Amino acid sequence: MGFADLLEEVGGFGRYQWLHVTLISFPGLMMASQNLLNNFISGMPAHHCSLPTNHSLHNLSLFYQVEEQHLLRVFIPPDSSGSRLDRCRRYVEPQWQLLAANSSANLSQLPTEGCLDGWTFDRSEFLSTTISEWGLVCSLRPLKQMIQTIYMGGVLTGAIVFGGLSDRFGRRSVLIWSYLLLAVLGCSSALSPSYSAYCIFRFLSGMAVSGIILNGVSLKVEWIPTKSRTIVGTLTSFFFTFGQMILAGLAYWLRDWRKLQVVVCAPQFLFFTYSWWYSESARWLVLNRRSEEALKTLHRVARINGKPEMVNKLTMEVLHSHMSKEIESSHSSFTAFDLLKTRGMRRISICLIAVWSETHLYIPIACCLFQVSIYLMQIIFGAVDFPAKLFALATLSFLGRRVSQAGCLFLSAAIIFANIFVPSDMQTVRTVLACLGKAFTSASFTTVYLYTGELYPTIIRQTGMGFVSTFSRVGSMAAPAVLILDEVLPALPSLVYGGAAVLAGCFACFLPETLNMPLPDTIEDVEEKWYARNEGVALKELKETEGSGLNAL
Repeated sequence: MGFADLLEEVGGFGRYQWLHVTLISFPGLMMASQNLLNNFISGMPAHHCSLPTNHSLHNLSLFYQVEEQHLLRVFIPPDSSGSRLDRCRRYVEPQWQLLAANSSANLSQLPTEGCLDGWTFDRSEFLSTTISEWGLVCSLRPLKQMIQTIYMGGVLTGAIVFGGLSDRFGRRSVLIWSYLLLAVLGCSSALSPSYSAYCIFRFLSGMAVSGIILNGVSLKVEWIPTKSRTIVGTLTSFFFTFGQMILAGLAYWLRDWRKLQVVVCAPQFLFFTYSWWYSESARWLVLNRRSEEALKTLHRVARINGKPEMVNKLTMEVLHSHMSKEIESSHSSFTAFDLLKTRGMRRISICLIAVWSETHLYIPIACCLFQVSIYLMQIIFGAVDFPAKLFALATLSFLGRRVSQAGCLFLSAAIIFANIFVPSDMQTVRTVLACLGKAFTSASFTTVYLYTGELYPTIIRQTGMGFVSTFSRVGSMAAPAVLILDEVLPALPSLVYGGAAVLAGCFACFLPETLNMPLPDTIEDVEEKWYARNEGVALKELKETEGSGLNAL
């Protein structure tokens, strides 16, 4: 008997679990906004050099009776393609002769200069972005991507920091304060007076986002009975999918980066307010020698689930009898180093690092394949997730986690490789393949969140999830740099992304299956369930580590 039996006795997946899962999943609507916010906040509007201060484009167009766009040719040279105006140069002197219909001036020999008076931005798609606010164009253009890189650095840091804190202080408390941190920091970033200040706020917001996502996943998983984990874990991921589409609508409606920043962050105050209703994970409470609190929590869940008779039946003796082995193993403290000390934990961690590293790599190359507006692209990406996650639900339920994870990775790799051979003028085919690749990547991401929570034991679950998920953020930060390789060979980024997916799929094949298995609570559970051999090699290794006094089992 174990904690899974206790959950069934207090109502299984009852009224409390429905409320608990829904309330924790609801903030997922805004988590998508946080991860994808830079697409709109730092949207790149069309622009050109501002005219010298002693010239007014409007007045000149009236005087010469020509359209303003045609008049710009007097001040702005064409770019290297010759099809549009240069974004970063202007003529030193106005070239009025270019207004003549039969002008034969050699444009390449006319002297030009940089945008000494700043830039004029097109406001048809974005009213205001960080790009137009702080002039992050031309020589400063790399600073645009730096915002997202800094944010992902914050998410990476938060995964490490909050993962360890939640295993030490509890999932509930860290999750509650993460809501408050994101609300305050996110809204404050809308008031940023400078680029540097905004980057700092985004880094700290990224840390809070990690605290919300990782602790939300663990707090859900640890209260869900074994047989319900697959369907609940998959269906709740639809909140993130809806969030992508909501973000596109909000961005299209507001079109101002400061307003959008506030609108997507302010709801965190609401989530912080009702999050005090959450119950701490009873598993975590027992394993941290707080059995009295765990018993009160289980009594509360039983009452909400309509099982008041269990309040008298479920005593401290019953609780301890169900989790005696786990309680005996709970007297050690754990760190991220324990993820690699024993054979089973080491194999799980190394394989998950490879899988998580690939989860965000496909997105940049998929974006490059869409030739539509950024708002429509976001809607397409969100819509693709619906069939993808239903596909993940089916495979997770019938084929198991390992086959689902490896299969999604191999299929996404096959699509990336296939796109190499599709000519650039066949945009319909390329778009369909990009959608399929995004779908399988989304299914892989849904699977790995559920899978990771099931593989790591309760005593170190958050530390483990934080540790391996950091490699997903490293992949996100590295992915844009890989795109630069297309200057060497156009197919090179696809080869790198596809090769990474194949490698990750191979590592996924070495993970143990967790379908319909109770959650492990201790490292010893992991070794006994999946890696102990008849000769007891893994358990012997475990006991030797325990005797070494290195704070591991």
